[in-house]
Amino acid sequence: MSKIISYGHQSIDSKDIDAVEKVLRSDWITQGPAVEKFEKSLASFVNTKYCASVSSGTAALHLACLAAGIGPGDEVIVPTLSFVATANCVLYCGAKPVLVDVYENTLTINVEEAEKKINKKTKAIIAVDFAGHPADWNKLKKLAKIYNLILIDDASHALGSSYRSKPIGSIADLTTFSFHPVKTITTGEGGAITTNNKKLHERISRLRHHGIIKSEKSSQQYGEWYYQIDELGYNFRLTDIQAALGLSQLKKIGGFIKQRRALWQKYSSAFKNTTGLELPIEQKGYYCAWHIYPIRIEGNYKRRRKQVFDFLKKAGINVQVHYIPIHLFNLYKNKFGYKQSLRSSSFDELRTAGLKTGGFPVAETYYKNALTLPLFVGLKGKDQDYIIRKVKEALI
Repeated sequence: MSKIISYGHQSIDSKDIDAVEKVLRSDWITQGPAVEKFEKSLASFVNTKYCASVSSGTAALHLACLAAGIGPGDEVIVPTLSFVATANCVLYCGAKPVLVDVYENTLTINVEEAEKKINKKTKAIIAVDFAGHPADWNKLKKLAKIYNLILIDDASHALGSSYRSKPIGSIADLTTFSFHPVKTITTGEGGAITTNNKKLHERISRLRHHGIIKSEKSSQQYGEWYYQIDELGYNFRLTDIQAALGLSQLKKIGGFIKQRRALWQKYSSAFKNTTGLELPIEQKGYYCAWHIYPIRIEGNYKRRRKQVFDFLKKAGINVQVHYIPIHLFNLYKNKFGYKQSLRSSSFDELRTAGLKTGGFPVAETYYKNALTLPLFVGLKGKDQDYIIRKVKEALI
């Protein structure tokens, strides 16, 4: 096959281009009316009161942590199976990320393991809706109530997903989204934080704009130019150009999710009888706007994950791995003393070692065998058929 099939790709049409062009021809290209429209539309879509758009999903997580009051001396529980930004944002605030393992079936945060790590320093839990599958939010909310913790939902994968009929974005105290090109909708780079808490929203809105505070009273007293700063803020704003693209994309999100779910279903049907291949599931009561399609190669095949990865890359299929567990990065090993649970392919051995040492047997076993197949709006049926065929060839 001469062409390359990406694991993820944006879907941009003429309406998106027209929306961006309209802003470029207007008086507003940074902060303007498109930003406000995008925020209101996104808040409505996820059924929440407030939405603040920002420059990236990482910026969204950073501001969510700051708004939650996370700082030096605090601990925040984070699943080890996530993109490293989920934990890094805790470090940005001077706090300590405490990593925990995930459930074997959904790859979302293991709530029982999280509870074991709670102490007097614990301020919050960040849960990740991995691949688009929501975490167990009923369990998390119960835990947060018992221990008086703040819940942050890293929903970078999950715009359009829902948990027991509640949209992701309306459940946690703070929810963060990413609009990177491979996500459900894109603004190029961008992110957002949704919440039903007015005070949290107001603080986020200040912090994304250098911490600037303006009021009608001060403007009348000192002049319209006057503003004050009480705390350190950042330049994490989204532009009108990006917001125009996001607003145009959001109008099509229903179709985007429908296509993503159809691709997920086709893969799952094609591989359902493939022995030793673990597939992403959708639990009852959950609705997943699938971001990625991660499989686990756990059978007794001649080719293991790396060999299958290389085979598919040579066939023109840009597979990926999501993710390297955070505790395996040198930064976290050196700073916090994290170690690999056990150098073994046996889940039973890893699980036993993990339970004894507080390790991460599920995340490590998953990572050892994980492979992400292409899934994006615009993936053609014949290309998905080709991917399925080549995956099966790779496993022979």
